[in-house]
Parts: sequence; structure tokens; C-alpha cells
Amino acid sequence: MNADMSQVLTSKPSIELLLVDDHPMVLEGLKALLRAAPDIRVAAQACSGPDALARLAQPPAVHVAVVDLNMPGMTGVELTATIRVRFPAVRVLVISMFHDHASVAEVLEAGAIGYVLKTAGAAELSEAVRRVAAGSTYFSAAVAATLLENLHLAGNREPVRQAGLTTREREILQLIAQEYSNQHIAEQLFISERTVETHRKNILVKTNSKSVVGLIQYALRHKLIT
Repeated sequence: MNADMSQVLTSKPSIELLLVDDHPMVLEGLKALLRAAPDIRVAAQACSGPDALARLAQPPAVHVAVVDLNMPGMTGVELTATIRVRFPAVRVLVISMFHDHASVAEVLEAGAIGYVLKTAGAAELSEAVRRVAAGSTYFSAAVAATLLENLHLAGNREPVRQAGLTTREREILQLIAQEYSNQHIAEQLFISERTVETHRKNILVKTNSKSVVGLIQYALRHKLIT
């Protein structure tokens, strides 16, 4: 590696994290797993939902909140929903031992864009943080399987309705579902990021989706991705 490349890598801004878990040993374990990632920094940690919200209101700014699903008092789902309202710039990655249908549905409805199991190793956890920080989704394999099962069950219960997407909107939806960022979509389609954002908002309205997770569900159900 030459000196110029080394300088670029070392000057890359860190992804600032808030870790939230009611077990101090789990917090220490998460910090240890992330210690080898040079682009990720644990900026703060909290042992409860209220403590997490108080820390989010203070500097430094946090990019990603890694939230335990099962906490006493304010649950991870409740905390996620509150963060999405009070701190919309903060992206939530939920971490849990469980991936049952009810838990996955509640987490996605609350506004999390990532769901990783506590059995994940350092490489998977770091990758999940990076994807969520970039605005993409990340689901552990078992969670993704549960999500697909939920889609299958929903598809059997109610007919699929077409949303009247234009050809360009379908292209962008496919790229969103493949976890492309706005910047990468713009580069792929030779349009501006502002145009991508406008299309994204229109797609959300047309598909009656509230988040990128909802868009992925729509794309899967309509076989726009495999």
C-alpha cells in the first residue's frame, strides 16, 4: 500500500456507534468484537432506553444505534420507534437472540433497518454496522428467512396490488432492494442523487411503504428481485 492510499484510509471518518444493552458484559463483548474495525468507533453506551435517549441528545453525533431487543422498562422495539421520531438521522440496528415472526415484524414496523443475531461474529457485526450506517439494510441469514416466510404468509392472505411504478421507478426499486445507496444508484443510472431521492419518495408513496424495508418487501412480493 502506498503512502497516499494509507493516508486516505487513516483519514476516513469513523462510524460513531451507540451500544444499548441492559447487560454490561454484553456491552463489553460487543465493544471487543468491533475493536478490530478501524472505521467503527463506540462513541457511547447505555444500559436502558431512557439512558440511550439522553446520550443521543448529547455530542458526539451518533450514526448507528445498536439496540438490544429485550430490555426491561423500555423495550428495544419501543426505543427504536422513539429514536426514529426524535433522532431520524440515527439508524437503528437491532441485536437479539430471537428471530421469531412476531419479533421481526415488530422491529421492522418500529423503523429498524438492520437485525443481527447475538450469535454473529466480529466480521458479520462489523458488516451489519457498515451497511446500516450507509443507509442499507442488513439481516442475519436466519432473520432474512423469517422475513421471507412473513412475506409468503402475507401473500397468501391478501391479493397483490400493483402500484403503477414507472420503468425508472422499478429500476431504482430494484437497486434499493439490492442495498445500493443513493450515491451508487445515481452513478449506476447516470442521474443526480437529488433525482434518486425524489424517485425514492415517490416509490414510498406509491407502494404505501414506510421504510426501505417495506420497499424490499414490495420488491420481493412482486418478483422484482429474486
